[in-house]
Amino acid sequence: MSHHLDSPIARQDPRLDITDLYVFRGEKGTVLVTNHSHSLAGEDIPRGLHPEGKYEFKIDSNGDALEDVTYRFTFGDADANGVQTYEIRRLAGPEARDDFATGTVVGRGRTGETLELPGGSRAWVGRAGDPFWIEPDVLHAVGHAFQDGTRIDLSSWDPAQATNLFAGHTVHSLVLELADGELLPVAGHDRRIDVWAVASLATDAGGWRPVNRAGLPMIHPLFTQYDENLGDRLNENVPSEDVALYGKALTESVAGVVRAYGTAEDPEAYAKTVVERILPNVLPYVVGTPASYGFARWNGRTLTDNAPDVMFSLASNTPVTLGIGKESVTSKPTGSFPYMPPAA
Repeated sequence: MSHHLDSPIARQDPRLDITDLYVFRGEKGTVLVTNHSHSLAGEDIPRGLHPEGKYEFKIDSNGDALEDVTYRFTFGDADANGVQTYEIRRLAGPEARDDFATGTVVGRGRTGETLELPGGSRAWVGRAGDPFWIEPDVLHAVGHAFQDGTRIDLSSWDPAQATNLFAGHTVHSLVLELADGELLPVAGHDRRIDVWAVASLATDAGGWRPVNRAGLPMIHPLFTQYDENLGDRLNENVPSEDVALYGKALTESVAGVVRAYGTAEDPEAYAKTVVERILPNVLPYVVGTPASYGFARWNGRTLTDNAPDVMFSLASNTPVTLGIGKESVTSKPTGSFPYMPPAA
């Protein structure tokens, strides 16, 4: 579970839940993907994207954890066939951080169809297979350990029986491929960007309520499975506030597990190093390079990166594996746009 149904607020309407964020090199440029509306939430609920919500890709170009460019998706109601119209706006500079700024419309499309955008960029929104995998027994054991400050108890778990909780499940994906000519001027001389995604819901008072925020994978499975209040709060603020708001709590959580394992002479110092890496919670990427979310480097995230093994092992300072990998995904990602696995 990278970000699936990760908090009480997100579970109120899974259309606004962000299950995963991916950033990688595509055929024509940099691909940004968020997934929503997971079928695991059940079938007797609204599907697709919320017509009173807004879905945003946030891009920071100078490392201050404040967005310099935002791409905002908004949706119409679904027709009898489940098709929704949508609009994409680009907001730059101070407008990128303004919920009420209008920006510039860069495209209007329909779900299930490729939308060509100016400068060679393109978008696709539609139902797809979930490319992520998770082993539920390992997932829950990790959550207990980081809540209770213990080792990860897998004593009764048989790796030979490992299963993918998300096998055969579907999501609704937002795919935005930004051509180099569009993104490189934003990235600056080093071509690095930091990316996160936000889903918000319009309020009766005329404002916007943030429902979900996603940057690095696995933050919520590590720290909020059994602390739902923290799960909600992690979605409410902006990345530039992460260290001040959550640094101490996350450091204590990591230190507890590392202390239980005895894998660091100074568990608090190790935990501080981990938290300095994961906060602010944004996903780094160097435009034009192959993406990889691995042990050696975090540079974007592909649809097949094994984020759980990486993050569980890093945070606990001991090897942790799910016992399964990308072979457990029943519908495979493709090498061509829109890249997402076909829906089963």
